Amino acid sequence: MRAVIQRVTSAQVDVAGTPVGAIGRGLLILLGVGQGDGPRDVGYLVQKTAGLRIFPDAEERMNLSLQDIAGAALVISQFTLYGDCRKGRRPAFTAAAAPALAKALYEQYCQQLAGQGIAVETGQFAADMQVQLVNDGPVTILLDSRKAF
Repeated sequence: MRAVIQRVTSAQVDVAGTPVGAIGRGLLILLGVGQGDGPRDVGYLVQKTAGLRIFPDAEERMNLSLQDIAGAALVISQFTLYGDCRKGRRPAFTAAAAPALAKALYEQYCQQLAGQGIAVETGQFAADMQVQLVNDGPVTILLDSRKAF
C-alpha cells in the first residue's frame, strides 16, 4: 500500500458538487492499494499514519503526531499512486489492486485508523472526486508498506 500524507489546516472532498467529507487540522491521506497487499500492509500504514510526528510542538519542531494533537484524517482512495510511467506517456495501472480488494483494504485502513482514536472522514470509493486542501507547511510524506518489510 502507498500513502501520500499531507499536513493540512483544512481539507474537503466533493462528489458531483456535494461535500462528502471535510476536516480541520489534520492529515489528508491519498491511499493506494496494490496487487498483493493485505492486512499486514494495512496495519503497518495505520500505525505509521497515526504516530507520524509531523506536527509542530511548542518549540516549532515536528515532534507531535496526529494522535497528540487530536487531529482528523480525510482518507481518499487513489489507485493512480500505482501508475507506472516508465514506458510511453500514458500511465499503466496494472500494479493497482482489483477494485474489490482495494475497496476492502481501503475500508479496513479507515476503520483501523478510527480505532486509534482518530476522527476519520472519507471520500467515495471509485468516484470522480474534487479535493480541496490548505497544505500546512507544506509537509508531504510518502509511505510505502512494501519498503517496510
